[in-house]
Amino acid sequence: MPAGDEHSMTAPAFTRRVSLAIQREQAGPALLEFLCGRFTYNSREEWLRNLAAGQLRLNGAVADGAAVLAVGDRLEYAFEAGPEPEVCLEYGVLHEDELLLVVNKPANLPCHPGGCFFNHTLWALLKQRFGEAFFALANRLDRETSGLLVVAKSPAAVRHLQRQFAQHAVEKRYLAVVEGFFPDTLEAAGWLLRDTACEVRKKRKFIPSVGSVPEHETRNTQPETDPGEWCETVFRRVAETGGLSLVEALPKTGRLHQIRATLCSLGFPLAGDKIYGVDPEIFIRYCDGSMTDGDRRRLRLGRQALHAASLQLRHPADNRPVGFAAPLPDDMRLLLPSLPEKPDA
Repeated sequence: MPAGDEHSMTAPAFTRRVSLAIQREQAGPALLEFLCGRFTYNSREEWLRNLAAGQLRLNGAVADGAAVLAVGDRLEYAFEAGPEPEVCLEYGVLHEDELLLVVNKPANLPCHPGGCFFNHTLWALLKQRFGEAFFALANRLDRETSGLLVVAKSPAAVRHLQRQFAQHAVEKRYLAVVEGFFPDTLEAAGWLLRDTACEVRKKRKFIPSVGSVPEHETRNTQPETDPGEWCETVFRRVAETGGLSLVEALPKTGRLHQIRATLCSLGFPLAGDKIYGVDPEIFIRYCDGSMTDGDRRRLRLGRQALHAASLQLRHPADNRPVGFAAPLPDDMRLLLPSLPEKPDA
């Protein structure tokens, strides 16, 4: 359970609403054809039922599936969310003032609605907490990553915080449990690209730089079809036992899957990581429901062993430096039973 002021509750039940304006490239087809091609989570028959029930509106009026879409048309619909996968609905509050809420997110809780997740998200839990008051997540974590998230309580505060994250002015520290004996320290600088050799389309690979660090991190100099994104991470071994290492990761850039992809490409996959772990085909079996007991033993943990342990940033009220820390979760600590009491101190 996350440390701090604990919040455990039943999942909220908000109505899921979608609103979008038709863009030039979307104009032309009939509404029903657009829905079937764009929102494939419903079958054609389900969209016909939704249209017949009057659940969709086009430019404010009940929508007709035969209506031809034009640029600027506004489509709106609300629907009852279907069953969502079980998640951890407990989160810790480590700090709260008039502008900030700092949350210790558990593993297995998505930050934002997406795919099959809507009410089973941190966003929905916070919406339940804040009601009509403003809030916005200033950073985000993968569903299976635990640790610190900063929630802004005013538009000015979220702009202040997001500017810090965008300018890499926030000092972020992660803890990861990886396979193997990690070096004392390792500075990884290079490019993140899609791993075209892997069946998992979302998987990325890290290619170390063989030259100097570019003056601007988005400069593309890799001779690849995909130019990639420049990334930098400093790693340090904190502890080692039983073929696993506890590693501190200090990302200097903030790229999608940066820490996970870099560690995997360096030969130190994260324990529990279905995509960047010991075998990416486990992710395919996970998706189709055919994971074996052997897969679970190889993973060692039911989620990726990555934890956002601390943040140093400037408070949006007066720009003073503030810091927050979340201790290593029990599930990661149990992978390394001989750890000292406070390995993340």
